[in-house]
Amino acid sequence: MTEKIATRKAYGEVLLELGEKHEDIVVLDADLSKSTKTADFAKTYPGRFFNMGVSEADMMGTAAGLAASGKTAFASTFAVFAAGRAYDQIRNSICYPRQNVKIAATHSGITVGEDGASHQMLEDIALMRALPNMTVICPSDAISTKKLIKLAAKEHGPYYIRLGRPGVPVIYDDNDDIQIGKAKLLKEGNDITIIACGHQVAPALEASEKLSGEGVSCDVIDLHTIKPVDEKLILESAKKTGAVVTCEEHSIIGGLGGAVAECLSENHPVPIKKVGVNDTFGESGTGEELLKKYGLTSQDIEKKVKEAIGLKAD
Repeated sequence: MTEKIATRKAYGEVLLELGEKHEDIVVLDADLSKSTKTADFAKTYPGRFFNMGVSEADMMGTAAGLAASGKTAFASTFAVFAAGRAYDQIRNSICYPRQNVKIAATHSGITVGEDGASHQMLEDIALMRALPNMTVICPSDAISTKKLIKLAAKEHGPYYIRLGRPGVPVIYDDNDDIQIGKAKLLKEGNDITIIACGHQVAPALEASEKLSGEGVSCDVIDLHTIKPVDEKLILESAKKTGAVVTCEEHSIIGGLGGAVAECLSENHPVPIKKVGVNDTFGESGTGEELLKKYGLTSQDIEKKVKEAIGLKAD
């Protein structure tokens, strides 16, 4: 895991591939195309690109209209604007009529960094996974981003695709089979299950390596699809290890940890600890500084693993 590529960069690249093969694909942006990486699509296919300006609600409504006319619409902006400002349009114009709109939400989480709390979206997974008909995806690296977006483009219906600002390690290779709704078991162990998504998959793997040196073996799962959640793999792993730690660059309320907790509490309750932002807004700082301050490092995951193992029944 040495090479680092931002998932938003992978989004821009895969849009070009999809645009060449599928003339029905259109892309909308809320005046952030250089940052969301839709600028190359705009330059290559100007007749299929729409800069909606700083008007996210209008963008979602227009995307719904284009989808109703037979297009596959990719609506792109920062996560805080996509999921927050345009929630009503996503609910009533996209999800309720089940329009074929793919919402690419970049700059999610705390690693937006210096832009501060107003731009750090920590509640979007909770908002989006509560919407009927919505599929929620949070890829962990550039390769899985491209694979999942290609699959989403083939399927009809609303998708929320959560992407990040900074470069993240490349975890997968081109031969890895990645399917929407099927989590990936990246490492096998017996003592604890670590379930992560997005930016937190790499530190989860790093933590598992350090813990193995202390005699703690970990299942590490990339839960890239948060809705629908892969109950089968979660339950298989939890029944084997007896305890779970969840890791996400999101509030601990309503996100990946919430989805896993709902699954376990209804089917096979085990001790669970959550690594995430603890019901607070962020602040300005570098991404690395903020990950450390808000407890999202591999060292924080190691600590939670030990706490969860301590809760297991003898």
